[in-house]
Amino acid sequence: MEFDTKVAIIILDDLAVWQKLNVTAFLATGIAGAAPDAMGEPYIDAAGRTHARLLGQPIMVYQADPSGLLRAFRQAIERELTRAVYVRAMFSTGHDEANREVFLKEPADAPDLVGLAVRGPKKAVDKAIKGLSLHG
Repeated sequence: MEFDTKVAIIILDDLAVWQKLNVTAFLATGIAGAAPDAMGEPYIDAAGRTHARLLGQPIMVYQADPSGLLRAFRQAIERELTRAVYVRAMFSTGHDEANREVFLKEPADAPDLVGLAVRGPKKAVDKAIKGLSLHG
């Protein structure tokens, strides 16, 4: 199946494994919350039980060094892509309000990003993440 849009999550390459997983999970929820139209239908198992909807298209996970992550962030802003962000200071908080407080204190043009998720037209996302490699 072909999609007109693309979802990409970019993770800082030198994070610990638990941090990469945590950041990826948070960023995926950010995209899901910002783009309810991207959600699929509820899952129903063989017993008839309903399970939560998942994003209706693949999420591609990339890795980047700090400069690659910042470049993708700036390109995503320039292309007006839907963005979810995670900065290093958020590792020291414990809830959403505190996360938003530390993010607000970051330099607007150069936050200390450890993760970024973007969604938008496929070509625009591809341009924003140009040069990055898939995680793994």
